Amino acid sequence: MTSKLEQLKQFTTVVADTGDLDAIARLKPIDATTNPSLLLKAAGMPRYTEHLNAAMSRCQGDIGLACDLFAVAVGQEVLKLIPGRISTEVDARLSFDSQAMIERGERLIGLYAEAGISRERVLIKLASTWEGIRAAEQLEKAGIQTNLTLLFSFTQAAACADAGVFLISPFVGRIYDWYKKHEGRDYVGSEDPGVQSVSRIYDYYKAHGYDTVVMGASFRNIGQIEALAGCDRLTISPELLGQLGEQKGTLERQLSPGRTSEPRVQIDENSFRWGLNEDAMATEKLAEGIRQFARDQEKLETLLAASASR
Repeated sequence: MTSKLEQLKQFTTVVADTGDLDAIARLKPIDATTNPSLLLKAAGMPRYTEHLNAAMSRCQGDIGLACDLFAVAVGQEVLKLIPGRISTEVDARLSFDSQAMIERGERLIGLYAEAGISRERVLIKLASTWEGIRAAEQLEKAGIQTNLTLLFSFTQAAACADAGVFLISPFVGRIYDWYKKHEGRDYVGSEDPGVQSVSRIYDYYKAHGYDTVVMGASFRNIGQIEALAGCDRLTISPELLGQLGEQKGTLERQLSPGRTSEPRVQIDENSFRWGLNEDAMATEKLAEGIRQFARDQEKLETLLAASASR
């Protein structure tokens, strides 16, 4: 019998949530994603030291540009190993400035173009704030496709679909973490609030003909992945991909088009902000995620600056 990973690949596109080239080469995903935390981890690997130094030598003292150059360098290395796309994230500290996010996304695409990588192989990652969604809408109109991350609520997902974004990354594990802490209980399979959130979004998108891709992210265990088998894409850590590759047994599809869904809704700025305000989990996890990515961005900047002084 084939592994659960191979069975999953039959109805879900598997994406590696890592910048670890050895893991990507071993696991052979279609696409890959990075974020500031993963880039910070990559920056500590000896194989990326040359890229760190090159980024600082090219940036002319602009540490933000150095971070973008390093992110693109990591993306280039990853793209050598996968047939699909790399997701590269805009500085989280810009998450409430639409124009700044647009400009940074355009710069990342330009740096990839300078390296000979076409925009068709890159997704620009933006936080799913109201401003991030508006920035994504404009980037999509300009032919730059986007990945909306730090997504924790149906309100965010509905707004992303209306904006025509290419892909969303609802965070299963962080939703699970919040409810486990606040409710004082564990969740398994279809009872998992993170699984329920992604299932609801998937059904809504399919029922109303949205083209936006649903890519479940941030998994804590194999059960969450199995419960979302059939989702358009799942971005999974090397550790969990390895576990799936080792496990045998039948993996059945759980999500598919044609399931029931709620009526279509229209989300404007007022309803977006109110819907997010009414969802304590989503409000807290969005803010926490932006802060975490911002701190890791700052650590990466410090590391880059230190490399220049050596």
